[in-house]
Amino acid sequence: MFDLRQLRYFVAVADTLSFTRAAQALHMSQPPLSQQIQALEAGLDVRLFDRTRRRVALTEPGRLFLVEARKLLAQAETARRVVTDAAAGFSGQLRLAYAVSVSFHPALPEALLRFRQETPGVRLALSEMYTTEQYDALANGDIDVGFLRGAPRTALQAKAFRLDVVDQERLVVALPAAHPLAGKASLRMRQLADETFLAQPRKLAVTLYDRLMHLCTKAGFQPEVRQISQQVSSLLSLVAAGLGLALVPVSLCAVRLSGVSFVPVDDADAWLLLAVASRADDPSPALDAFLRTVAASKQSLGLP
Repeated sequence: MFDLRQLRYFVAVADTLSFTRAAQALHMSQPPLSQQIQALEAGLDVRLFDRTRRRVALTEPGRLFLVEARKLLAQAETARRVVTDAAAGFSGQLRLAYAVSVSFHPALPEALLRFRQETPGVRLALSEMYTTEQYDALANGDIDVGFLRGAPRTALQAKAFRLDVVDQERLVVALPAAHPLAGKASLRMRQLADETFLAQPRKLAVTLYDRLMHLCTKAGFQPEVRQISQQVSSLLSLVAAGLGLALVPVSLCAVRLSGVSFVPVDDADAWLLLAVASRADDPSPALDAFLRTVAASKQSLGLP
């Protein structure tokens, strides 16, 4: 019947009421423009313009058709924008999970704020999730990307997932403020051999738990772990109560809890991974846009 090009030609003539001026605006010669308008009228079986040597005017059907033509062109532009935005990662949905301890690291809020500003059309679905659960959720397609604390545990996982390292975050010891070691500039792990440690269950926080065991073994002792907390932030309340010490990421120093002091650990292995994981074969433009945002956020924060 007609195509979008003919609609644009028709609107140009209707706006100017001049085939000459419309052709100039469309950067084309007048004869092809007249031919396309004639083809449009033939396809509709209606006369859209009254033409004389002195004037061009819309007929009543032409006036009504102009209203509908503008609507169709606007809808076509909306459709084009939706498709191009989706292809560029500016629309759709991104399901993101993060480990609880990551919420204290500046990389997460920085990336989320930047992403919301740059891609307001993407709907973010956020959820807290332990690292091991995130890998399972990624494999099952339940989430698209995760801020987590550990690398893939198997070679098969390493092939299936893309891992972008954000930070190797330093670890500190959280001590009761009245503890004799609380005022030290730094501590070696062997100075803590006789202390009681507080930790999350290994099945929930395998990376941090194993790092504690590694550092203690390296220092020549096996730690005594008595109290177990489900959340890393809850460990600080137990520390404040004098129930023991806790090895935590340095970003938890942002938790201002009365009765808790933080002292850096003097050991090259005293760090905890912070990374973003996604499926290696995920072609999502929204995911690609988010990973670019994470990289930009890392650079702006001065992370190595």
